[in-house]
Amino acid sequence: MDIVAEPAGALAGAEAPVIFDAVLHPYRSLSRRGFLLLMLTVALVGFAGGIAFVYLGAWPITGFGLLELGLFYVMFELSYRSARLFERVRLTEDELVVERHEANGEIRRWRFQTYWLRVAFDEPASHGSQLMLSSHGRQLTIGSFLTAPERADFARSLQAALAGLR
Repeated sequence: MDIVAEPAGALAGAEAPVIFDAVLHPYRSLSRRGFLLLMLTVALVGFAGGIAFVYLGAWPITGFGLLELGLFYVMFELSYRSARLFERVRLTEDELVVERHEANGEIRRWRFQTYWLRVAFDEPASHGSQLMLSSHGRQLTIGSFLTAPERADFARSLQAALAGLR
């Protein structure tokens, strides 16, 4: 099959030896520990500001500060949830399998015959550059969450693995 999304259970058990195997993850610069320290710092500053506003008689502003702190927390949690997305690219002698694991747990899978597979990436790498896998007139974009240099590096590595296979 070429570039056909398959249900998660469709991957066969024992397969040919893996020649190239990569897992692509979105980058998050703030660790969980860093997030907790940031939230603690923001909460302490907000608490001090809230006490100052209560002392000045502007107590309703404290409620808005709590709302702001809650929204700050929710936005970071949504960012961390989206970081659960990852893609796995596996190359064997016969096929290239791309698995996309969505943040909600859904898994989508595409298969490409290695002989017809073409890897395309715009050089020089820029923010809008896309990494495309194409075969038989159909295309799949992968690694869209990576930075442009990371996509370029991955494209070169995958092209080299395919060239070594052929």
